[in-house]
Amino acid sequence: MPCPDESIERLQLFNDGAPKSTFQHPLTASKLISYHLPTRPLDIDAPQNPLTSNGTYWPPLKAIPLASYYKLHRVPSLTTMTEPEPHHTEAVQLPRRESTAEPQERAPQNSVHNKILEQVVRTPGRQPSPQPTHLSVPGSSQHKVLHEEGSGYVAPKFEGKELQMDQVMDQIEEKGFIPPEFVESETNWFYNELGIDDMYFQTETVPAIVNHILSLYAGKVAAYARDDGRLEIRLDKEAADHAVYIDTSTPGVSVIDGPRYEQRIDEKYVNGSTNKDSYRVETFRSGSHLPGEKDQQLRCYFVYKCHFANPNPGLQETKLDIIGEKRFLQKATQNTKDIYQEVMNNAVGRTGPVIEMFEMEGSREKRLVIAYRQGSAMGMFSALSDLYHYYGCTSSRKYVEQFSNGITVMSIYLRPLTQTASNAKYPPIEASIHQIMKEVSLLYCIPQNKFQGHFASGRLSLQETIYAHCVWVFVGHFLNRLGSEYASLASILDPNNSVHAEMLSKIKRRLRTETFTSEYILEIINKYPDLVRSLYLAFANTHYVQTRGEKDDFIPTLSYLRLKVDTVLSDVELKSLISKSAMNEHDQMVMTAFRVFNAGVLKTNFYTPTKVALSFRLNPNFLPEVEYPQPLYGMFLVISSEFRGFHLRFRDIARGGIRIVKSRNREAYSINARSLFDENYNLANTQQRKNKDIPEGGSKGVILLDVHHQDKVKVAFEKYIDSIMDLLLPPSSPGIKDPIVDLHGQEEILFMGPDENTADLVNWATEHARTRGAPWWKSFFTGKSPRLGGIPHDAYGMTTLSVREYVLGIYRKLNLKPDAVRKLQTGGPDGDLGSNEILLGNEKYTAIVDGAGVLFDPHGLDHIELLRLAKKRVMISEFDVTKLSEEGYRVLVEETNITLPSGETINNGMIFRNTFHLRGGKQFDVFVPCGGRPESIDLSTVHKLIVDGKSTIPYIVEGANLFITQDAKLRLEKAGCILYKDASANKGGVTSSSLEVLASLSFDEHSFVENMCIREDGTAPPFYDAYVKEVQETIKRNAALEFEAIWREHQQTGIARSTLSDTLSIAITKLDEELQKQDLWKNIDLRDSVLEDALPKLLLEKIGLSTIIERVPDNYLRAIFGSYLASRFVYEHGSNPSQFAFFDFMTKRMAKLNLNQQREFPSRINGT
Repeated sequence: MPCPDESIERLQLFNDGAPKSTFQHPLTASKLISYHLPTRPLDIDAPQNPLTSNGTYWPPLKAIPLASYYKLHRVPSLTTMTEPEPHHTEAVQLPRRESTAEPQERAPQNSVHNKILEQVVRTPGRQPSPQPTHLSVPGSSQHKVLHEEGSGYVAPKFEGKELQMDQVMDQIEEKGFIPPEFVESETNWFYNELGIDDMYFQTETVPAIVNHILSLYAGKVAAYARDDGRLEIRLDKEAADHAVYIDTSTPGVSVIDGPRYEQRIDEKYVNGSTNKDSYRVETFRSGSHLPGEKDQQLRCYFVYKCHFANPNPGLQETKLDIIGEKRFLQKATQNTKDIYQEVMNNAVGRTGPVIEMFEMEGSREKRLVIAYRQGSAMGMFSALSDLYHYYGCTSSRKYVEQFSNGITVMSIYLRPLTQTASNAKYPPIEASIHQIMKEVSLLYCIPQNKFQGHFASGRLSLQETIYAHCVWVFVGHFLNRLGSEYASLASILDPNNSVHAEMLSKIKRRLRTETFTSEYILEIINKYPDLVRSLYLAFANTHYVQTRGEKDDFIPTLSYLRLKVDTVLSDVELKSLISKSAMNEHDQMVMTAFRVFNAGVLKTNFYTPTKVALSFRLNPNFLPEVEYPQPLYGMFLVISSEFRGFHLRFRDIARGGIRIVKSRNREAYSINARSLFDENYNLANTQQRKNKDIPEGGSKGVILLDVHHQDKVKVAFEKYIDSIMDLLLPPSSPGIKDPIVDLHGQEEILFMGPDENTADLVNWATEHARTRGAPWWKSFFTGKSPRLGGIPHDAYGMTTLSVREYVLGIYRKLNLKPDAVRKLQTGGPDGDLGSNEILLGNEKYTAIVDGAGVLFDPHGLDHIELLRLAKKRVMISEFDVTKLSEEGYRVLVEETNITLPSGETINNGMIFRNTFHLRGGKQFDVFVPCGGRPESIDLSTVHKLIVDGKSTIPYIVEGANLFITQDAKLRLEKAGCILYKDASANKGGVTSSSLEVLASLSFDEHSFVENMCIREDGTAPPFYDAYVKEVQETIKRNAALEFEAIWREHQQTGIARSTLSDTLSIAITKLDEELQKQDLWKNIDLRDSVLEDALPKLLLEKIGLSTIIERVPDNYLRAIFGSYLASRFVYEHGSNPSQFAFFDFMTKRMAKLNLNQQREFPSRINGT
């Protein structure tokens, strides 16, 4: 076995030969901020970093001394914390905000450098965008001060309380457990000293209250039997409409073991809240310590089922009287309602959380109010406790309020811990509250990360644990675990041979299933918290930027918590540290992957104050070429508690759909997680081949829902889109969207479209991009509503038009009469492809297979009935079976033990549906897959379609993506089948989307709305209808050109058509890329001539070529220029032309250009 270092290099985990500038960047000298804090009295009412008249901050933006940021960013555990140096023992005061004097310089202790904001690499030309979330920004305004005393809740007086108390004491005496002389005092303590409000006593029965008092007393008695004499009281009662939990609690300490009542409340009552089924929570800490316990108090939790004043308001409704819960409306004071109303007004218009803080007049207590959409932050209630405990705060009261418009609001009353020697390390609450607010946004992204235990115990900070969680996800996808055998096999096989490539893909999938499971990776990372800390520091050193100078409110918090300076290690030092710390080769591989991650991140929203998910723009050059031979241009990784997802593209200008993958169970999720990146890569690669006729290269986005969040399709999609937009748009609101470090340094625009489970979400994405001020909102998503300028593929049959051109081409070449052709189709009348194939086709349909089951008739299915289903967009379960012949049948997936007219018995309808397309016999002439799972026909099943060396189905046009594996295609073609693959046939949709994007880029906003958006009354502008028809003709023309090219080249060479499809795609793509780099683009006459041929005639007539050139990005026009010339040349001369062919091709074009210029010249003279 090779040594660890050799293994790592061989597996291409990390390129240690990379230049140092890849990992480190010029930074300015560090200063220790804690030394600069003036010793003036605290002034919490002074203005904080006010905005000047021109909208900038004063003091000016400065860089954070990162060592100071990080060294005091974590709270070390009490057992490992070193004694502070003498100069740290003085009381540290916050700086007065009116002072702008520069602090005295002091030499850094660890030689750490860091960036200043002005030196951060900025993306040129990006336009500002508003924030998707709301944060009460420190320094943006005066603090909001609440003048109201008390909790802001007043329970209605329970008139029968005294009588109930007497009944309780009577029953306690009857029980005989509490000595008679203690009955009154214990009851009085419970009723009057714990702070329980009248709502509880009005809700609970007398026997329930008696049980609670007896349980509390039993806890006191049990304390005497313990060796340590510690009093522990744990009481819970869960009824149908309410619950009560009481527990002993030490202020400011998260209990990792114990009953974990807050986690239970999250899981059982808060996480699944809807307007139809939700619960409100009240919790408070007793005002006095427990008898004999100087540091313990009682924490009480009361959970009540919500009863709304109006359970079904609109989602945009904000009036509390309409959306409020009845108990809340009854108990909340007017001041509390005003606070909630302000928060609610912000929350309904936001994607992420609203975070507000209020000062409590006359005390140091702070009221933190957080609002977010129900179900978008699972586990938030309990995770917040870990957060404020980490900063030395405790809560006196907490409320969780639900509203029927789908908003959850949490209100937490925070106070500092009583000052003792053990908690002297914590900053004053006036400073820490701002860091808590900032980290709530991070917590919102992943409330319960995989390393939460390290955070709750204080071993790692929230940033460090969430960083570790993100790298854990990264490692699970990219740790190279295939070994040298795979590399050897890959070197022997031909990567350009599609059969070899597919076989390697399957071997790779098989090899990856066992060695490094996610659980094993998690176990390894958990062993090395100190390594995680050092690796995180290197990550932070690159990506954290301080925006408001050393007078920033956050700085005292960041500079005060740690008393020991940590050193930022270089990559060489990190490599050495990992090598020394790792106990074995596997551990070293996993921890080395952290370095790969750090080196690959070009930009991230990790430090953006408000965000809804964590996004990372990665440099994909860490991917091993042996596994991913086609290099990616760009990669985004997005992580949230509900999902993980990628967006991959093969060119700067690329387009592809966004799909959401669901999992039926945990096993299916594990399989989907292992194959997520490879599936995304393969889909984007297929898209790249499919996009041969258009300027955009191939891209794809895949979102995998977490196994526990399969119902969060909309939430996951919105978070995915918004977090990627964080990296595409510059910041516009200081404290909301701060600048990020952009190591990519180039403007990026993504073009997306609908795919599985996202078709009904693209309108939101378009509107959201518009709301955030994206200048490219019109072109961001295709497949959107016509109201927003979209051209829906299904309504106009765009994808089907391309598929039909190949089907009709076969009929034309072989002189077949369509109405005599027996047709099999998977994907029924309910889908886009399936329904339009029925509407456009005129074959003799013999069988249709869809999600509902199988419909078969050897004499032909009733065409009029099929048209009815296709127009209605319903499955074959609604087919009128009376229209079947005696030999016809319908078998639905839920049916069992069905006897067919032939006498055959079908035991299971689901299995019959899944395998029907593989049944033997020559029942069909043409097969058009319009739906179905990828690899429905592979090398292990294709033999069922081959009898005596001949294909049982003569013609196949693969409309559904990846329905047949490449090796199975070649077997079918060898058996005589005429087969056109998906990358050729299924390209109508991408052509339509490309021309939709082009129109959106060519029009200004006013003209776009006027010409491309369907009006409110449903009527379409004349230009829109005409443009759609031109798009349809373009699709058919491009499909016909490729069909003829593949048919001709197959006739000449005998090469399989499915191979020629890939060969043509590769040839066009390579020539396209070469043409874009040549000087041909600089020939203005040639450029204009090509663009006039390539651009839609209607756009040229409406806008004019010169205006289009001004508006459309230059790199997009170059892509149009290159793709048009390349595709026309390859379609005319084939994929392997002679060395003079392109010269001849361009000579003819230049001659045509010169002739046109000569014709124009006399007219120009006459015109003058």
